Amino acid sequence: MDYTNILVEKDKTLAIVTINRPKALNALNKTTLEELLACFTELSGDRTIKVVIITGAGEKAFVAGADIAFMQGLTPDEGKVFGRLGHTVARTIENLPQPVIAAINGFALGGGCELALSCDMRLASNNAKFGQPEVNLGIIPGFGGTQRLPRLIGKGLACELIYSGKIIDAAEASRIGLVNRVVPQEKLMAECRELAALIGSRGPAAVQLCKEVVNNGMEMDLTRACSYEADLFALCFAGSEQKEGMAAFLEKRPPQF
Repeated sequence: MDYTNILVEKDKTLAIVTINRPKALNALNKTTLEELLACFTELSGDRTIKVVIITGAGEKAFVAGADIAFMQGLTPDEGKVFGRLGHTVARTIENLPQPVIAAINGFALGGGCELALSCDMRLASNNAKFGQPEVNLGIIPGFGGTQRLPRLIGKGLACELIYSGKIIDAAEASRIGLVNRVVPQEKLMAECRELAALIGSRGPAAVQLCKEVVNNGMEMDLTRACSYEADLFALCFAGSEQKEGMAAFLEKRPPQF
């Protein structure tokens, strides 16, 4: 499928999705969100893809935020539709069967930070900047920031960022657990590809079950979540992947997944 505002590259079992509006610092307008939704919906059914990386074109921004010029004249009803679209995109990424790595190369503000929060892992370049500065515009985060950020870094730190609208650097983002790690900008994609290759070498069905049980279990109390884990653990023994993985271990050879 051809897109206007995003690029999709498939390299064997890896897909790289690049938001391609560098002149607008990859800001999220309606078209971009619709294209992301179509892209990730397609990837969800692609059995050849084991891992997805999402990034932004250029060195300045992952996504600088939602497109303010687009939002300025919205009515409340139009704002609701736009917000719901952003939520649908974030939820689609979050629920994608395959793990998603955010390669954050520059600004990840507002909707850009929220997009990163919907991914499973976040690697940041050393020039990355993070924040939810919506209160400076007289609005609140609208693509899940008030919900995913507290779940990731804790309520107190999230409230400080959301209420103040302040922007933090990559080192601080790493310190508070917003990103997995920080790497030099020129090494960002190589690091993301290396991590994707490592994950992609593991049993794909097992990895996807891990994602499912982590995401769904986070919304349950511990007793229910552990019971849910036990059910999915049992499910592993119904497939060929477990038989190959354990046979390879006992035979001291690499598994052929």
